[in-house]
Amino acid sequence: MSSSTSGAGSGASANSEAVLRRARSMTTRGPYLGGSFGPRTPHGFDQPAHHPHHDVALAAPSVTPLPPPPAHPATAASPRDGECHTLVPLAVAPAETTTPYRTPPSPPAPRHRRSSHDAKPTGERMYLIDVGETERLILEQEDTDGDFQITVKDMGPKMMQLGSAGSAGFRKYDIRGTYVLSNLLQELALAKDVGRQFIVVAESTLNENPVTRLSRMIATHFWAGLTRAIDRKGMQVICQDPKNRSRDQSFKIYVPYEDHVGQAYYHEIMATTDWGLQVHVLPPDPTPEYVKTLDDHPGILSLALHRVWDPLANDRVWRGVPFIVPGGRFNEMYGWDSYFETLGLAADGKWDMGKHMVDNFAYQIHHYGKILNANRSYYLTRSQPPFLTDMARCVATHWAAALPHDTAARTAWLRRALLFAVREYYTVWTAAPRFDPATGLSAYRTTGIGMPPETEASHFTHILEPYAAARGVTVEKFTELYHMGAAVVPELDTYFGHDRAVRESGHDTTYRFERRCANLLTVDLNALLYKYEVDIADLIEAVGVAVDGADGLRIPVADAWRAKSGILARDDGLGDAGPVLPDLAAALGPAFADLWTNDAENTSVPAPLRASQACTWESSSVWRARAARRAATVTDLMWDADAGLFYDYDVAQGARSSYASVTTTWALWSGLATVDQARATVDLALPLFEELGGLVSGTEASRGAISMDRPNRQWDYPFGWAPHQMLAWRGLAKYGFAREARRLAYRWLYTITKAFVDFNGTVPEKFDVVTLNHILTVEYGNVGTDFKYVPREGFGWMNASYQVGLTYLDTGLRRKLGVLSPPDKVFAAELRESAAATAAAKAKLVVRGADGDGDGAESSSA
Repeated sequence: MSSSTSGAGSGASANSEAVLRRARSMTTRGPYLGGSFGPRTPHGFDQPAHHPHHDVALAAPSVTPLPPPPAHPATAASPRDGECHTLVPLAVAPAETTTPYRTPPSPPAPRHRRSSHDAKPTGERMYLIDVGETERLILEQEDTDGDFQITVKDMGPKMMQLGSAGSAGFRKYDIRGTYVLSNLLQELALAKDVGRQFIVVAESTLNENPVTRLSRMIATHFWAGLTRAIDRKGMQVICQDPKNRSRDQSFKIYVPYEDHVGQAYYHEIMATTDWGLQVHVLPPDPTPEYVKTLDDHPGILSLALHRVWDPLANDRVWRGVPFIVPGGRFNEMYGWDSYFETLGLAADGKWDMGKHMVDNFAYQIHHYGKILNANRSYYLTRSQPPFLTDMARCVATHWAAALPHDTAARTAWLRRALLFAVREYYTVWTAAPRFDPATGLSAYRTTGIGMPPETEASHFTHILEPYAAARGVTVEKFTELYHMGAAVVPELDTYFGHDRAVRESGHDTTYRFERRCANLLTVDLNALLYKYEVDIADLIEAVGVAVDGADGLRIPVADAWRAKSGILARDDGLGDAGPVLPDLAAALGPAFADLWTNDAENTSVPAPLRASQACTWESSSVWRARAARRAATVTDLMWDADAGLFYDYDVAQGARSSYASVTTTWALWSGLATVDQARATVDLALPLFEELGGLVSGTEASRGAISMDRPNRQWDYPFGWAPHQMLAWRGLAKYGFAREARRLAYRWLYTITKAFVDFNGTVPEKFDVVTLNHILTVEYGNVGTDFKYVPREGFGWMNASYQVGLTYLDTGLRRKLGVLSPPDKVFAAELRESAAATAAAKAKLVVRGADGDGDGAESSSA
């Protein structure tokens, strides 16, 4: 590293003391050390409010030595263990390889890129930085495209000089490279957040291993940036909706008919603020027609409240039960996003936030009838892929690890969560319109009417243009006529029925589901419901109720839930269910009162049952029998042994779809697949989806040709998404394919880390995993890329995938990831072995077909 000096002799000493005195006068709490993504003190900074060394005059050349530099990130403790940088008093000069600043300077060395011939410092180098001036210089010199980020697309010299703290800023050192400069820009932005004019930044902060830095930012910064609560403090933030294209932009909250605590709380906020907040109480059972009227007046849907201690009020006060939002334009609590976010939160030791989100889902099931797509008024008629049982089990597992003696509270909470999941299973996923009585399987189908209002303005233009032209009006006018019911077009009603089903699937949009989603029994949904059935059986055996005269534990299930489900008609001979309990409270007594009575003084999270509700005892046996039957039906209708794939089944066509989707791996995640099916999936199907940057959503052949009239869809080739990666890793590991899970995790984390290094800390919503590109022109763009100076949120499930993915990597792979070793190089030998296994598996299929030993199923992989 080259260096140069400014000033000499006693003049330098006087000047340096003046600079230090000025720096101290401008920083109210002493020097700021970069790396502020680390844990905070009660003061909100990485240091105490006052440090005795701050008032010490500038020391002589013999200085207090610094502590040893931190260990290499690959071998140091995980950033989740709370690592942070130690503050260095401004008046203490660290040891440097050069002579002290009071001696005459050496001639400046020629500049060159960092290499093995650079001088190596013997201690930690610290930089004293003028925040405002340095920010001005770095943007002027390096941000050539004017986006307030330092990326590989900028054409600046990628080098600037910083003054060392030991010389009071007079001795200059070069820092070089996109990653280092972008880290500097981020530290400057964070310093401005806390009002600093001068900061001290360690060289190790600017050069920090990107794996350590990103994991730490997620754990200590991004989750906090994505946290929301619907209360007095958070109301103005959560009411903002970038998707609202209506004329009515006022702040509105819709509160369920039975939530009297919420109604009183939000009316009190409305009366004591000048925000223009409107509070509306929903009818007891909102119909699709009623929900459609809200499209012109969209608003947030309330979630649970709880009492927490407020030290300022010196009392317990009502606050919103917090949750995590995905980020960007998605500023509300989403269904399946929350599950994946919970996995990441749990990996970071924040399982309690996952518990809060399960409680909010219980509120949604009780008051809105389902886990919502998200808590906005226009989402009232649709759900999202169901993950509640595994989400609750994840929380309970980490709760037990963190608080092993909290058994009673944990067991009671898990029992209540179990009953809410059972209610969702009976009244949503195995009830009309989603249940298919002919097969006993389920499809994504909603009750919504008309065009989804939350989409981009031009999203449906290509669909509406022919109808508008036929009536001689503009697309805008036709849209208004159709919305008002003045233009009746049955084929459009059918189209939007499928479109809404696509959005309920979470895969909006993809040619896999184009114009037919409501007709498809998908492998992903039925794998999830298989997991529900197995989880419910497991949980009954773990936290159920002992019943006199019955073997094993059971749970009381409301007859009103069971009456809505179509699954009971197929249950003959599956297992024991009964007898009926006409009065739940009388049957169970006060020991289980939490099942029908909530703690109304402290929470609005409802109880799952009612005291006088008629219930039926259910054992685990019927749920295991349902799971076995579902697995057999899915195999019969969807499994293609020649392709090693589960395909969606089209009930309208009476045949399998030909679209090869990576969601075939969900059968492994859920445990639905047999061992032989898992082996075939790894040998035959996995190579279809494995790309340089991870798993792709579907194959290029399945997607078809792309043109101006047939644009790409974001859930098709070549795009990869965090949910697909995370479920595949766990599914592969479950069946003993740990090597493949580790390799895929490395690919995905490499993609994220490379974007983080090259693009100013960017963590986007999705990637093109073929080219490792995140700057996309596909529909909706890419959330998580539009920020200035420093990323503050990342993206919810992308953050989670990084934290979870790191658990699959050993120390050696983390080191390789930190230096961005390409996946195909890291796993070259392993990939050759996998290719050979695939070739051998295909050869066996050829022999089996020649011998007439095939399973009789026509391959759909053409």
